[in-house]
Amino acid sequence: MTYTTGSTPKSADAVRRAAVFLHGKRDLVATAYDRLREVARRSDVELVEGDEPPDLAVVLGGDGTMIRALRRYLGTEVPVLGVNFGRVGFLTSIMADDLENGLARAFAGDYAVADLPTLDARVDGASHVAVNDLVVHASTLGRMVELGWEVGGEDYGALACDGVVCSAPSGSTAYNLSNGGPVLAWGLEAMAITFIAPHSLRIRPLVIGRNAEAVIRNRTPDVRATVLVDGHAAAEIGPGPEVHVRLGEQRTRLAMLPDSVFFRRYRETFAS
Repeated sequence: MTYTTGSTPKSADAVRRAAVFLHGKRDLVATAYDRLREVARRSDVELVEGDEPPDLAVVLGGDGTMIRALRRYLGTEVPVLGVNFGRVGFLTSIMADDLENGLARAFAGDYAVADLPTLDARVDGASHVAVNDLVVHASTLGRMVELGWEVGGEDYGALACDGVVCSAPSGSTAYNLSNGGPVLAWGLEAMAITFIAPHSLRIRPLVIGRNAEAVIRNRTPDVRATVLVDGHAAAEIGPGPEVHVRLGEQRTRLAMLPDSVFFRRYRETFAS
């Protein structure tokens, strides 16, 4: 089944071709890959590689591998389903010991898909798309940075901090959550803005919608700031260049078993 905000779930078709993404530490998933291949054989599913378009992408890994697969199929109709072999694995929906049963169900079409918004960013003339989050932080370890920020055309001045996280719903349970930011349920068209170790008693995280843009500026003369897109360095800025961030037009397609949707995953991962 597929759902977006305000849509009605519908049944998914049985999977006939599946792509596979493996954890970076391949020894962790070597046996799991053999188990996956056996499930695929029994389900009459062809495992494909490269540019061959699959019906479903299967991840054997954690959230980092999930993000890599979601980026690979960004803007396509290919959903990404995860079996957790990572530390947290919030974006996955199948536990490692339930691999056979979970994948057999998914290959038979028994899965749901959430269409999730991304972030569009412009940094010093270059464009970037973030599936998870965009972070601006001090490039020098142990130094604070003074960041100017505005939202929706309103200037909020400057704040001394370690950095700021702008997160999409899929990334709100990662770096954003660990800094006290709000969790955005899948289905929301929103972005969370959360400062990292702000030197202030008044600053609070902010959630904005699709029509608003956030602008971040480095106002620290002697400390440069690094811009991370989904955990990877995209730019380094001093005073002058601006970072513009808003909800993007491209979407990712996150697949999950119907009994492992957002609120259950949230309870199992963070509330128990």
